[in-house]
Amino acid sequence: MKLVECVPNFSEGRRPDIVEAIRAAIASVEGVAVLDVSSDESHNRSVITFVAPLAVAAEAAFAGIREARDRIDLTKHTGEHPRIGATDVVPFIPLEGTTMEDCIALARALGDRVGRELAVPVYLYERAATRPSRENLADVRRGEFEALLTELGANAERTPDFGPNRCHPTFGAVAIGARPFLVAYNVYLGPSSNLPAAKKIAKAVRGSSGGFRFVKGLGLDVDGQAQVSMNLVDTTQTPVHRVFDFIKMEAESHGVPVTWSEIVGLVPERALLETAAHHLQLTRFTAAQLLEARVREHTSGGESMTGFLAAIASSAPAPGGGSVAAHAGALAAALAQMVAGLTIGKKKYASVDGEMKELAIRAAALTNTLSALVKRDADAYTEVSNAYALAKETDAEKTSRDAAIQAALARAADVPLETARACADVADLAMTAAERGNTNAVSDAGVAALLAEAGCKAASYNVRINAASISDRAIAVRLSEEAAAIVQRVSGTAAKVAARVEAALTP
Repeated sequence: MKLVECVPNFSEGRRPDIVEAIRAAIASVEGVAVLDVSSDESHNRSVITFVAPLAVAAEAAFAGIREARDRIDLTKHTGEHPRIGATDVVPFIPLEGTTMEDCIALARALGDRVGRELAVPVYLYERAATRPSRENLADVRRGEFEALLTELGANAERTPDFGPNRCHPTFGAVAIGARPFLVAYNVYLGPSSNLPAAKKIAKAVRGSSGGFRFVKGLGLDVDGQAQVSMNLVDTTQTPVHRVFDFIKMEAESHGVPVTWSEIVGLVPERALLETAAHHLQLTRFTAAQLLEARVREHTSGGESMTGFLAAIASSAPAPGGGSVAAHAGALAAALAQMVAGLTIGKKKYASVDGEMKELAIRAAALTNTLSALVKRDADAYTEVSNAYALAKETDAEKTSRDAAIQAALARAADVPLETARACADVADLAMTAAERGNTNAVSDAGVAALLAEAGCKAASYNVRINAASISDRAIAVRLSEEAAAIVQRVSGTAAKVAARVEAALTP
């Protein structure tokens, strides 16, 4: 099961009832686990940390944003922390099994929905940013809510990525993004008399003043102790042990001790494993040597491939062909993402690097969409079966049953039609991967196109078989004709990809 962490920040830290309402809205989405709620009165800000399956993470974040829109008026808000919106920032962070591309796709999908349904301007930031000037959250927040009130619509540089080009009068705007796990890490340097040294060391370690690019730091007096307070914004680039070693070296040069350090909040186990392996000089150590990791690998939630195949092979009618069609499309999208990954960063393909990064994000989004359609198709069939099983003894029951059947059939046709559309998008990605991706992976792009075509054709069968029983022939014909048109387009794309592959493989 793909999991994602989300840490939305809300501009309210003084009214517990408002914070609780927002937390409850997020937690109401099935599958969501709220791990932590932290409020600060002086900052007038609350941070809610939750974990959710990839398929519902955006829904949970949307629920929180909507609740904040209805309950927080930023024109009446004061606090120490900079902010542009009632929901100020919503970062998605990949956990095990989830990629950064997955989170970027989530940020885009959520941003689009927030802009459309809530009429709130949305800025994409960090890894999801659409332009370099929006990668740094501080730049997105420049001038805060008050500046956006006058600049949106008047300054082209502030035009949002989604939503209206005007500031919401009470909500403001929201920054939605994707980023690596942030670790709040503090190192203590003895009594507060060592604060001048802590300030100098913080300046040396933070990226903005020439230190480590992925470190933000301040020297603070905390409870009578000198502290170097830091946010490590990407421990894959700057590991915890590297920061600690640097601070210890700098402290020695200033003649002050490192007395202890702390991690505030949650931390990925990888970050601590790297630190332990570094200090123990375990040069050949891998996570595969961890007992608990191996246990999780074999007992983690979500249906295994073996379980899925067994369910298909059983005598139960669902999951059936429609679910298999969506699964084939998901595999195709994953292959297209793989080809992009094998192209990105290669000097030979520098001219298409940006295009391949975009392809990888789109492929990740389609993989998630099609993976969700596997279950949705089975659920749609179950809904049809349940409708046919309704009572039909009286005229009223017959009328109600017929209406339920027709509604269920329409949904059962709509779901595979959505699968067919997604497979068509995957086929287009496979074409791009075959034409401009790493030539050593052209056969993989070919397989992606074949699977996308198979998934599309298979989905069209399900559209047609359900449409055949729909009494409104206009609706039935529309569904079948759209499915046929999509199949024709995808087959043409797949044929072009196949020709490309054959040309590359022919001596």
